[in-house]
Amino acid sequence: MTPAQRQRLLTIVTLAAVGLYLADLLVFSPLGRLWSARSARIDTLRRQVASGRALVQREAGLRGQWDRLRTNALPAEASQAEQRLLRASDEWARSSGAQIVDRMPQWKGDEPAYQMLRCRLEASGSLASLTQFLQRMEEGPLAVKLDSLQLLSRDTTGRQLTLGLQINGLVLNPPSKP
Repeated sequence: MTPAQRQRLLTIVTLAAVGLYLADLLVFSPLGRLWSARSARIDTLRRQVASGRALVQREAGLRGQWDRLRTNALPAEASQAEQRLLRASDEWARSSGAQIVDRMPQWKGDEPAYQMLRCRLEASGSLASLTQFLQRMEEGPLAVKLDSLQLLSRDTTGRQLTLGLQINGLVLNPPSKP
């Protein structure tokens, strides 16, 4: 091979290498990133469709749950809501044999659609009566949620217990009329 042929071959190989580099920089890499982004978007959309289908399948149960919450929510009037929650806690205590030691209702939230009436309750009694108290609260129709629970013994034998609860009652605000 003559030096002129070798120089021509090296020029062709160099131009081919530069051309491949530019093609990778300007075509292949952007297409690869586009392909990856599109694949990720397709995966996201597939997950959203699956989630939507699951939501549609659970529609009847969710609507029933929402209707039950709406029906059993506390009244929008603050004093009536507090009275209803405190009366319900008295009923839970009376029917279970527990005694309410302390109650502290407090309003929480400034959402336009709902508010929460947070109530700190302390009840005392035996383990059986406090268990029944919790069961009556959970089974009752009132729209309340147990946020925290603390159980303390008041004697060395553990027969007298104090139950500290923090519950939230749902208050749905009626939609404002324009």
